[in-house]
Amino acid sequence: MQPAAHEESGSDRDETVEAVEEARHRAAAEAGEIEAMSVLGAMLLRRGDLDGAESHLRAATAAGDRAAANNLGVLLHQRGYADEAAGWWRIAAVAGSAAAAHALGRHHRERGDEPAAEYWLRQSAEQGHALGAYALADLLEHRADATAGQWMRAAAERGHREAAYRLARALDQRAHQEGDGRPGGSGAREAEQWYRQAAARGHRRAALQLGAILERRGDLKEAGRWYLTSAKDGEARAACALGFLLRDAGDSENAAVWWLRAAQDGDGNAANALGALHAERGETQTAERWYRAAMDAGDINGAYNLALLCAEQGRTAQAEQWYRRAAYAGHREAANALAILLLRGGDATGAEPWFSKAAEAGSVDAAFNLGILYAGRGADGEALRWYERAASAGHTDAALQVGIARLREGDEREAERHLRCAAGGGSAEGAYRLAAVLDARRPPVSPHELGEPAHEKTECEEWYERAASQGHRRAQVRVGMLAAARGDVVEAARWYRAAAEAGSRNGAFNLGLLLAREGSEPEAAVWWTRAADAGHGRAALRLALVYARRGELAEGQRWADRAVSLGPEEVAERAARLRDALREELSA
Repeated sequence: MQPAAHEESGSDRDETVEAVEEARHRAAAEAGEIEAMSVLGAMLLRRGDLDGAESHLRAATAAGDRAAANNLGVLLHQRGYADEAAGWWRIAAVAGSAAAAHALGRHHRERGDEPAAEYWLRQSAEQGHALGAYALADLLEHRADATAGQWMRAAAERGHREAAYRLARALDQRAHQEGDGRPGGSGAREAEQWYRQAAARGHRRAALQLGAILERRGDLKEAGRWYLTSAKDGEARAACALGFLLRDAGDSENAAVWWLRAAQDGDGNAANALGALHAERGETQTAERWYRAAMDAGDINGAYNLALLCAEQGRTAQAEQWYRRAAYAGHREAANALAILLLRGGDATGAEPWFSKAAEAGSVDAAFNLGILYAGRGADGEALRWYERAASAGHTDAALQVGIARLREGDEREAERHLRCAAGGGSAEGAYRLAAVLDARRPPVSPHELGEPAHEKTECEEWYERAASQGHRRAQVRVGMLAAARGDVVEAARWYRAAAEAGSRNGAFNLGLLLAREGSEPEAAVWWTRAADAGHGRAALRLALVYARRGELAEGQRWADRAVSLGPEEVAERAARLRDALREELSA
């Protein structure tokens, strides 16, 4: 029975071919062929057989083979004979070996002889040697020589992946400095091309940068592929970024796998992400462990997040400790949080410098909080300065405060500008005050009459409605009044009721008026009672009149008394006359 044929694997075939080649060159070398000696020496050198390689390389070198002289230099350098290696490299370089010129240039740079290093590296680079061009660019860049860039580009064009990466970084930085860092800018496009070339050659940091560019552009699928490539090559930052990409896609389980890998490689950002993930799940002990790991990795966010965790658990003293640690390390939001903690504890003096430090570092919330602090002291000018700073950075509540201040000063144009910012940012009070400013400018509107088309909604009414829809009670009352003016009783009643149920005495009073006009006086009296109990004088007067008409004079007199005490003056006068009349009627 014939044995089954054995099929060689790829590596077996490669080894077989190499063995055949080696045997051929060995036979030729023994026959005295100089080139075969050089090639055989190089093969043995690559394999690590220095003893076997040396005799062949020395023989070929003695016969004038420059490649052998270069490789003999490499062999001697590996054995620790750097000066003897340099001698052979010099011989090979003079004979025209670009590789030897590169090695000799590196040798001189390591010895601190930069002029000699530059000379030989330039010889190598000018012969088209990629390693020589890169080493020359690195030397010139160290000296801040303007020609470094052209040699870095030359090395990149010749396939040097580190050169391609560094060229991309330089182009990227220059594009941002010159304001051309936008995704479609020419500088950014060229940088991306070089990142892509370096990444395609296996440069893991280039793959990371390319992934980040693609993610910013919104090409998440391709970004994920490059992050994955970089992460598999051991780049912890890419593993972390891939985790965030997966989390945003809803895959928190796989995100955690990559964060764990990155965190174990010392990435503090990934450790923080793991901490946050476990905190969301209520696993506070595990969260705390990862936040501490982030701190150990030098990430100050770990201390800040640990402080937040302690604060949520009511561990105030520990929260303060970690806020302080992060704040002293320059974490601006930690400084702001620490100041808030101190302020709540009654230490306004201790809080102020931390608010200032955070605000100066760019914390918009801290700038707003400083405004509140100064306003509370009556230092309105200083408060306004900080409010304006926060408002200029888009802080909605700060814009509202600046708008209110400008209204007090009579600067309606500036007030409107800031109130629009506040309203546009979602502030109900900002929307209401903006509507009030616009409302004051409106020409008088004729009352709606039956059969006439309703007045169209103005901009001020739209802002009132926006505030009202956010639960602003005064805005709800105002929208109800405008709807009533248009003749839309149902809409008016809806907004009055919403305001009244939220505790607005004006809403309750107006709802009562609307119901009374519609013939529902008993229900109207219910809402007037609520308004009067909340201190609405006109509602009390209306109730006094209702009870007087019903013949319940004592109850009418009681509400009239209440209206007198609540006012305003005009209501108090009418209520006093009614009260006196009811008193006479009761005593008759």
